[in-house]
Amino acid sequence: MVLNFNVFKKSSPDGKIILYLSKRNIVDHITFIDPVDGVVMLDNSYLKSGKIFGQIVCSFRYGRKEDEVMGLCFQKDMYLASAQIYPPLDDNPVKLTKVQDCLVSKLGSNATPFRFKIPENAPASVILQDGTSNLADACGVQYYVKIFAGESETDHNRAKSFVAMRIRKIQFAPVMRPLSRHPCTIVRKDFMFSPGQLELEAVLDKQVYTHGENVQVTLCIRNSSNKMVKKIKVLMQQIVDIVIFQNGQCRTTIAAVETQEGCPILPGSSMQKTIAMLPTLEHVKGRYGVALEDQISENQEHSLASSVLISSSDIKDVFGIIVSYSVKVKLYLGALGGELTAELPFLVMHSKPEKKTSHTSS
Repeated sequence: MVLNFNVFKKSSPDGKIILYLSKRNIVDHITFIDPVDGVVMLDNSYLKSGKIFGQIVCSFRYGRKEDEVMGLCFQKDMYLASAQIYPPLDDNPVKLTKVQDCLVSKLGSNATPFRFKIPENAPASVILQDGTSNLADACGVQYYVKIFAGESETDHNRAKSFVAMRIRKIQFAPVMRPLSRHPCTIVRKDFMFSPGQLELEAVLDKQVYTHGENVQVTLCIRNSSNKMVKKIKVLMQQIVDIVIFQNGQCRTTIAAVETQEGCPILPGSSMQKTIAMLPTLEHVKGRYGVALEDQISENQEHSLASSVLISSSDIKDVFGIIVSYSVKVKLYLGALGGELTAELPFLVMHSKPEKKTSHTSS
């Protein structure tokens, strides 16, 4: 049996260091993160005398590159993992994966395997639109695997003897248990000097949606007051919490439906209505502050960032960009009656791909 697999390859400018990675999408399972496994092919000159170091670099860009003047730099790098790859320092060799074993067997004695572990609280790979079409140097979080030759882990002076390859940290939609009740919220509004109340119930058909899937919002409005509901507005919003050097939040409406169908809802009457909305980048492409998924290949089209799941309930313990989504429903009662608002959070994520075993018999 012959094993078939894809390998990503990149060499240093002088051709003396070649980096091989079996995957560039590193999956975050919330409780643990898949390791970064690879193989480095070294020139004979480094095997005889030289040290090779490897690092996982998490790069934060918080300003535009064209604004970096007079020594200013709007990019900070955090080294999540760093180790000497060759010659190895520890006595515990790396337990090779099938891909690493095949690569080492094929490349020979000049190949050295390595493995890095990313901390559990590492931020997700997310970039932010800055209003331009060029997203090469967009603000956000990006990851690199960096291999270089030097005397120590801080020796980056040899510009020709290093190689860096982009990777990204991603999450897949969790497997949800069947619920007896759908995600639901009920809000009520009382009126001063007026009897009765207005009740709004908003229900989603499920909690987790995949990209490109419609979100079904069912509204149940019960008007026991003497006011009239004149208009209904449903907003789908992307909430971006930026927890890097100082906290900030940005809310962007990515889809909206405004209707007066069935209105006015008179006192003593009720109405039930279902509205379908699609979370997509089409309506907010180019808008400043919209969070996108970091794409490794320039040929891939960008899409809205997936919801970011975190293990800690306290956002103060998180570092990076946290993306979430919600549906906000507003009932407009006129100038004197005000409005009634309900909000329901939901998740937008990619479904976990099925494992494919590709092999050929020899």
